[in-house]
Amino acid sequence: MGLVAGAAWQVTQPALWRAESYAGLLLAALALGAAVWIAQRRAHRSVVWLLCALAAGLAMAAGCGARALAFQAQALDIALEGQDLRLTGIIAAMPEPAPWGTRFRFAVEHAQRAGKKEARPGRPVVVPPLVELSWPGARAGDRAVAQAPLKPGERWELSARLKAPHGLRNPHGFDQELWLWEQGVQATGYVRLGRAQARPQRLAQTGRHPVARLRQQLRDAIVAPQDAQPAWQRARGVVAALVVGDQNAIAAGYRQSSSTWNFSLESAFGAGCLTISSTSVRGPASAEFTKEFYASCDLSATWIGWVFGG
Repeated sequence: MGLVAGAAWQVTQPALWRAESYAGLLLAALALGAAVWIAQRRAHRSVVWLLCALAAGLAMAAGCGARALAFQAQALDIALEGQDLRLTGIIAAMPEPAPWGTRFRFAVEHAQRAGKKEARPGRPVVVPPLVELSWPGARAGDRAVAQAPLKPGERWELSARLKAPHGLRNPHGFDQELWLWEQGVQATGYVRLGRAQARPQRLAQTGRHPVARLRQQLRDAIVAPQDAQPAWQRARGVVAALVVGDQNAIAAGYRQSSSTWNFSLESAFGAGCLTISSTSVRGPASAEFTKEFYASCDLSATWIGWVFGG
């Protein structure tokens, strides 16, 4: 209870405190921990438990506050918003196709100001370690670089423009900025493909994010065939959402209603396949859970690779 209360107390604060304040909370928690160790043989058990809860609450509040301060320190410098930057990094998640192009997470390893195509590299700059980029699709008559196939774990060098995350402030609406904060994304932007910019370059395929690569291969195997039967063409987006957590392949009219998800599956496989999906969970919620599960597995596999593979 102390851990939960401490976290709740910190996240409901209207603004972050200074680092010294969180250090003071941590020292207070350590002092209470020492008091618990001294009083555990003399004081009543209820007093010991109360001191333990207070120490845990203060320590949790200090940890949450310190982590938020460290995360805030990595925010995008306002002077870099809208500037052409040359980024080198790794695709950190399965790219998500859209009618206008592709959206993907990019773990930045190096950043510098982008000059002209023939100019010398600009000076290095500091940007957030994880950004979300959009790669626009080729338009009719556009001479820009066509969209290249992107895969998790690939190291790319590309030009982009970034900005701090922003979302609509509609009452009771989806908080895009908070959601990106929770995902660790501190900047969004798009890949620059004009003739004045250097072309994006695929540098190498690394061993990072193996689960995300497997997830993309499964998604492509499900949705790629163009000569499938009409029933499968309607259902394959729903199957991809349930198997790999990607809802982008679903037609717009099928995304929000679980009844239409069930209809698509029934038309493709028959009613017998709906025993779990129609009675246990709603389709969109199941797809989101699958997506988060794969993301957790991919993070674990990446950490294991760093520890044992260098």
